[in-house]
Amino acid sequence: MPTWLQAGGEATLPDWISAISQLLFLVIFVLLFLGVNQRFQIYMWKGGIKAKLAILEAMARDARERTRRFMLENRGRNVDDVLTRVIDFFVIPPVDVEPIDIIRRMDHLFSVRRLRLRHLFQSAMPEADEYVRSRAETAGEIAGALNFIYKYVRHLLILGEKTRNWILIMQLQLAMHQILRIAETLRRAMDDFLKGAPVGDGAGPMVALELAGPDAEWREVEEETVAAEADFEGRRLVVVKAKGPASSVGRPGLAVEKIVRDLVARGEKPALIVTVDAALKLEGEESGSIAEGVGAAIGDPGPEKIRFERISAEYGIPLRAVVIKMAMEEAITAMTKEIYEGVRRAVERVKEIIRRETRPGDLVVVAGIGNTVGVA
Repeated sequence: MPTWLQAGGEATLPDWISAISQLLFLVIFVLLFLGVNQRFQIYMWKGGIKAKLAILEAMARDARERTRRFMLENRGRNVDDVLTRVIDFFVIPPVDVEPIDIIRRMDHLFSVRRLRLRHLFQSAMPEADEYVRSRAETAGEIAGALNFIYKYVRHLLILGEKTRNWILIMQLQLAMHQILRIAETLRRAMDDFLKGAPVGDGAGPMVALELAGPDAEWREVEEETVAAEADFEGRRLVVVKAKGPASSVGRPGLAVEKIVRDLVARGEKPALIVTVDAALKLEGEESGSIAEGVGAAIGDPGPEKIRFERISAEYGIPLRAVVIKMAMEEAITAMTKEIYEGVRRAVERVKEIIRRETRPGDLVVVAGIGNTVGVA
């Protein structure tokens, strides 16, 4: 108790300041003990998450509306119904507890999904050509991805509020910057796909075009996948890529497997298989830089990649990989100058590998992997 109060004397200004300070200290101590500071922090986190969640919702709605307008501009029918079905479309992964024939089952499910989505857009846009429909299909998938991001973030926020899980809310707030970055990248990607601009992931097909040359005669060997033959310093090249310029990655693994089996059946076993694809770079690495290795360079869940591995192992054909490094943003948005320069370097690296590891007269299969939107 203050000395002036004990003595019954008159309080001075310093006495009042001391008394108020002690009272405030006591109140703050009680509030800290009751966790009020933590609740205030959670309130601030929730406010930040809700503000960013509104941005995600606006992105998802805008993506759907722009896809809808694009389809209507190309005489689409029942557009709203188609988009509702596409945006919430999903694939249930096959059972992996029993791994036998899991690749075959996965390939079947992905094929059913691809054909189902294609049928939806064909029925909705019967007067549009394949190129336009493929762009609309990709835009629909981007709209679906943005919608899922929005709904999942909302789910985590509501779950954290219901269970009063401040750790979940804190983690979500810390991750929101990265989530918004991904969503913004998808939004920009939609612009480029709707315009039909080549994207960074088209680096592999562009390498294939450079190796085949401008006069190459392309033939369709598999669904949305073409091949052409070219000569390089006495070596015979069989170059494979997705058809283009529609938004598609084709079936490169299936195409190469078919080509190799046909060649071997004619007594023309390839001396080398080279795959070229885009690869995500690490932070600090230079965009467009080149790396080489062994294996199948293809960002595939499994069905296409394993075909490269199986066919090369079955016939003892060396399987080489060349990648052009880029950020995720660069992979799905319009191709930058750095990535294009990386394509030119990748062409030279592939030529160097062919020179070093084969001899004149040998047969080499080169597969350019990636999305061929805008790449004829």
